[in-house]
Amino acid sequence: MSDIGFPSVIVNFKVYSEVEGRKALTLAKICEKVAEESGANIVVCPPMLELSAVAASCSIPVFSQNVDPRKPGSGTGFTTPSSVAAAGCAGTLVNHSEHKQSVSDVGTCVSMSKDLGLCVCVCSDTAEGAKDLAAFHPHMIAVEPPELIGGDVSVTTANPKIVSDTVDTVHSVDKDVAVLCGAGVKNGRDVRTALDLGASGVLLASGVVKAKDPESVIRDLISLI
Repeated sequence: MSDIGFPSVIVNFKVYSEVEGRKALTLAKICEKVAEESGANIVVCPPMLELSAVAASCSIPVFSQNVDPRKPGSGTGFTTPSSVAAAGCAGTLVNHSEHKQSVSDVGTCVSMSKDLGLCVCVCSDTAEGAKDLAAFHPHMIAVEPPELIGGDVSVTTANPKIVSDTVDTVHSVDKDVAVLCGAGVKNGRDVRTALDLGASGVLLASGVVKAKDPESVIRDLISLI
């Protein structure tokens, strides 16, 4: 596994128009600049079509937004863990609420990805679900209530208990799994609260990707770490 430090800020670019084509690399380079200047642990998840280009041009960790439980071969339209590793990625998200997978498929994706040296961050909607997913021993689990994703209220404000509960339930299964939180995270206070609740970092998207000044937002996000 590539060396992913903590606390971590994982920026999921999703497929917003703001990061189509070469704009994905532009944002990734901004994240890289802030990481290098501050020493913060920033991970980027560009759109799938830009994985190779971003990974080849950036020194910070690049994650895929998803993998499918498939080996190389026939499988039109799928993304194999092998192809993600070959693209130069350090890791991958799995089971984001916008790209749900069955529990068995999550387990297969975690196993296949870890065998290739990829860091795996599995997403969960609930603390209870996170406990079940911890049995697959991913490197990270990110809890994100779907109703708060893309909103203006951070999970750390709207539902702080889900963060602390997820930390407790995940660590009751595997103390080595880092717990992240996401949904509505917008600023340094949100990140600081997440860490105070026991999380090892945050997973966020629109707060950075759709910002008029992404660099200022990223600097604010890491300001209280």
